[in-house]
Amino acid sequence: MVQENSGTGTADAGGGDSSRPWQTLSSGFEQARAREDSLDRLVEWPAQRSLLGDVTGLAVLDAGCGNGAKIAQLAEDGAAASVGVDISGNFIAPPPGVELVEGDLSDLAAVPGLAGRLFDRILFLQSFGYAADPVRALRTARGMLAEDGFILLTRTQPIRYAIERAEQNGTSLGEEYFATESFTYRHRNWDEGVTLTKRPYTMSDLLNTFSAAGLWIEAAVEPRMPAEAAERYPHKQALLNKYLGILMFKLRPLRGPQPSR
Repeated sequence: MVQENSGTGTADAGGGDSSRPWQTLSSGFEQARAREDSLDRLVEWPAQRSLLGDVTGLAVLDAGCGNGAKIAQLAEDGAAASVGVDISGNFIAPPPGVELVEGDLSDLAAVPGLAGRLFDRILFLQSFGYAADPVRALRTARGMLAEDGFILLTRTQPIRYAIERAEQNGTSLGEEYFATESFTYRHRNWDEGVTLTKRPYTMSDLLNTFSAAGLWIEAAVEPRMPAEAAERYPHKQALLNKYLGILMFKLRPLRGPQPSR
């Protein structure tokens, strides 16, 4: 994930945030996630768990784990080796069997204690956008997969950002969706005092990144809010109706010669 740097982010050439606001934002994210109407609790995490399946006896790595709460839950669900990596270092007290390591997901091979280790599941849960070089980050993760392992990667639907920018700039959806200039925003739900800078991306950007990293999509999911939750939290359903939600990809290594860059 990103770190904190005077509360202002700047996007680097790889499309990640090269600044350091995450130490400030991480606590705000966890507080937002703890709310009963959190979309992470209502939509994202249930869908992520469904894609992960039974983790009993598996080795799991959460790249950009925030405070480590999700990897700790996977340990409770039976994961044999549970490792969380995040650059913020703002972790919960790790329960038995859980390792929480301060490090950069942009270069997992350089994170202390990870060299030579293999994992059955590697997670990039809303963290992949912070990789300095997205293709390199995924290639490194691919090389750390055990036989029959896969990567679970989630990203915000890019149309959401395009809609928000079109509203702010008085432009059209198409103009903003295909824009290439970086944009700045404040995360209203986490910390108004931190400004992030991001590079826009399209669906083709994501698909081409996966291909360049030597991965194929076994499954893609766009989770929706359950009917009961939508009725209970209509304001959240209205948000999803307008801005769409999240994309989830189950990625496996391509066999044979790998693409070079």
